[in-house]
Amino acid sequence: MASSPNEKRESSDGGKGDGGVNTAPASLAALSPDDLAKIGHKATRKIDILIMPALIIMYILNYLDRQNITAAKLAAIATDLNLTTVQYQSCLGVLYIGYILLQVPSNILVGKISMPATYICASMAVWGVVSAATGTVQNFVGLLLCRFFLGFVEAAFFAGAVYYLSMFYNRRQYTFRMALLFSGSQLGNAFGGLFAVAILKLDGLHGIEGWRWLFIIEGVLTVGIALMLMLVLPNSMASITWLSPIERDWLVWKFEFDQGQQDNKGELSGWQAFKMAASDPKTYLLMGTLYMTFLAGTVTSFFPSLVSTLGYSRNITYVLTSPPYLLCVMVMMLNGIHSDRTQERYWHIVMPLVLTAVANIIAISTLNTAIRYVSMMLLPASFYGATVVILSWVAGTLTQPAVKRAAGIALINAVCNTPNIWAPYLYSHPPKYVNAFSVNIVASVLAILFASATMFYLKRQNTRLDEGLDISASAPTAQQQAAGFRYIL
Repeated sequence: MASSPNEKRESSDGGKGDGGVNTAPASLAALSPDDLAKIGHKATRKIDILIMPALIIMYILNYLDRQNITAAKLAAIATDLNLTTVQYQSCLGVLYIGYILLQVPSNILVGKISMPATYICASMAVWGVVSAATGTVQNFVGLLLCRFFLGFVEAAFFAGAVYYLSMFYNRRQYTFRMALLFSGSQLGNAFGGLFAVAILKLDGLHGIEGWRWLFIIEGVLTVGIALMLMLVLPNSMASITWLSPIERDWLVWKFEFDQGQQDNKGELSGWQAFKMAASDPKTYLLMGTLYMTFLAGTVTSFFPSLVSTLGYSRNITYVLTSPPYLLCVMVMMLNGIHSDRTQERYWHIVMPLVLTAVANIIAISTLNTAIRYVSMMLLPASFYGATVVILSWVAGTLTQPAVKRAAGIALINAVCNTPNIWAPYLYSHPPKYVNAFSVNIVASVLAILFASATMFYLKRQNTRLDEGLDISASAPTAQQQAAGFRYIL
């Protein structure tokens, strides 16, 4: 797995930087900058190879199991189960009720337990079982219940993965890894349609409809991979056996250098961590930014239906859903790499969101096939390009104590997924979908305003820290302040 360009520069830093002075451990103190750079690059590459492919695969399957209902709609699930339009929309939205309910307690548990990777993988196996069971439903109520419980179990994954990455990567490395993680969801979107085309050819085999095979095969695949990954993913830095002692020393040193202190799972109780996250103004500024971005991003739940308005056959529609997500992966990577390289967040969020607003204006303004497809190419790339940087901003701003970081990530992600419950009802009156695209335009503008408010607030906090002034309950820990911690803007 490739390292971001900034890491080579950062790995040779002798201990001085934005965070102040942090003395290197004895095993590293006598090494030259070039030697430190080599060790850092090798250690980071090992972590990348071990963690990132596994999480990407998990996210691909997470998205396939969550979004395969949109492919099933084009394969006549609504007809076979006699679903009305509102019932189908309810089955989309109900997933997020379970998802939101369990998000915060699940992630606090991830932040407290000694085996977070094992917990996330076990949850993955269970959601695979629920997904496979969806292939057996006979009516609206059965589908509704399966979707609710699927969201309930899937709650462990995304916020858990965002926190899990923050256990192994410092803020200079994090946005690029967030982009890599998010590429899993976009690859799932890109190839999910093509995968669905292949599975739907089984329609009628053993008297089973094609959409049922879709749920069954993808669910069983998820269970099998979850059990394998449970044996692969490390639960902590100390449990990675193929790191040499000096490589582990480098990773621990750089993490502490960046954060101002090491993670300590016993620092707070779960309830204390939740109260700290819930009382921090930064939580709500970042929440507002991500909420509006996610609201504009709810279009992905209806993406195959939107592309179908271009007037092509079912299989061509599935194929046409792939290029926007492949472009999205490229944009996320480039935006993530450049954000880490420059150690800047605000403009890497705002500029993609401007494109989101423009793409929605195009979509609402015309039914011309070529022009509208251009807007569909821009939509996922723009709001997901912003999303990966926002999530990095969240993890890098709500840093310590570690359990507060886990609680804050989950609280923000839970609230920001609530549009997925009600936004599907906006996607009516095709082919223009005026209500949906109008809301998306407003959401894009509001996301920019929230990002601006966050940037100015953090800039003011950094100024107060520079002047040695009290910044109250929202402050970094005393240990972080002593190490010279500052927020990234």
